[in-house]
Amino acid sequence: MTPRIVFPNKLLPYLLVAPQLAITLVFFYWPASQAIRQSMLREDPFGLRSKFVWFANFEKVLADPNYLNSVKVTVVFSVSTAFVAMSVALLLAVMADRVVRGKGFYRTLMIWPYAVAPAIAGMFWLFLFNPSIGTLAVALRWLGVAWDPLLNGNQAMVLVVAAAAWKQISYNFLFFVAGLQAIPKTLIEAAAIDGAGETKRFWTIVFPLLAPTTFFLLVINTTYAFFDTFGIIHAVTGGGPGKATETLVYKVYSDGALNQLLGDSAAQSVILMAIVIALTAVQFRYVERKVHYG
Repeated sequence: MTPRIVFPNKLLPYLLVAPQLAITLVFFYWPASQAIRQSMLREDPFGLRSKFVWFANFEKVLADPNYLNSVKVTVVFSVSTAFVAMSVALLLAVMADRVVRGKGFYRTLMIWPYAVAPAIAGMFWLFLFNPSIGTLAVALRWLGVAWDPLLNGNQAMVLVVAAAAWKQISYNFLFFVAGLQAIPKTLIEAAAIDGAGETKRFWTIVFPLLAPTTFFLLVINTTYAFFDTFGIIHAVTGGGPGKATETLVYKVYSDGALNQLLGDSAAQSVILMAIVIALTAVQFRYVERKVHYG
């Protein structure tokens, strides 16, 4: 049982948590409350007049076919990005764990992409796969692939998923490497002595022991795909072609900043916040039950 910590001064605990509470209030609760208030108002584009309309903005948004298309696009984009980023990172971490010489240099190279800003990462991939000047786009055409993400929605989705996953692989790699180093080598050696093959050792020993790390990364990657990929989509496709890559967070920006539909945009941001909170709660409620912490 952890001993209870007693502070000599009763005011000191409140002073210690005050900065964190102030940051949370200023940067989360206050903007969230403003978004909820704004979602129930109908304003003109200049913000001079407003009318309280209760939930009319929500009804309008949920009946909009373009918004429902954004929900579908977001599901496809988020699941694909999280799956690719986590599976590739796990594969690279397992390979890095076997490297004997130059291990530190190899791991450092793997971490560098995480320092790249999302918009820069998007432009990097756009240059590589630009149908006119992209090096890899030329190679695809040489192989007979009609590559043009500026006109083909499926190819545009593949491009933004690849860029978003590439940006997140380094982050996942760090945690998987740390998780692999925490696994006792004696367990793997004992399984090898008993005749278990390399594949069987991974799926019966290594992967179950990585469950806490995998669950943590699942939550982080889902949140990343929902919110932090705006810069990539804005730089690579701008939500196009034909709204094929317009995710929920990009539609909030498009309706609010470009189309000046402030009430609709605020309603969408409230719905998006509720979706992410519900998704995280479901992950902790049901997925965490299958996670073993040793």
